[in-house]
Amino acid sequence: MTHRTVSGAGPEPGLPDDARAGVRAPSPECPVEITLAALRGRWTTLLVRELLRGDRFAYGELAAALPELSDKVLSERLARLAAADVVRRVRTPGWPSAVTYELTARGRDLGPVLQALWDWGAAAPPYRP
Repeated sequence: MTHRTVSGAGPEPGLPDDARAGVRAPSPECPVEITLAALRGRWTTLLVRELLRGDRFAYGELAAALPELSDKVLSERLARLAAADVVRRVRTPGWPSAVTYELTARGRDLGPVLQALWDWGAAAPPYRP
């Protein structure tokens, strides 16, 4: 077995062995750009964090978990996360019908991504742009 540090053993850690990793300009097809686009916007990571804590949440439960988040932004973030296949909106029949939100399998896969972002940020000195 060849060790990764030996020449020709493959990409450097953090550099995927994928043709898309060699682009010279940002591209919407880049997997990193896709991930960042799904998580963009204030409150998005906190909303995903709340959804990672359980199975299904009513809109009101999410609003109560993040009381400083406006209804407008919460609705926008849920719609964007649904469009990115991170969240599924589930409407149950009946009167009145109930709507809940749950993470898709793809959304659950963001748990380790958020953990890695947390770990990296926790180990770094404060960033001041």
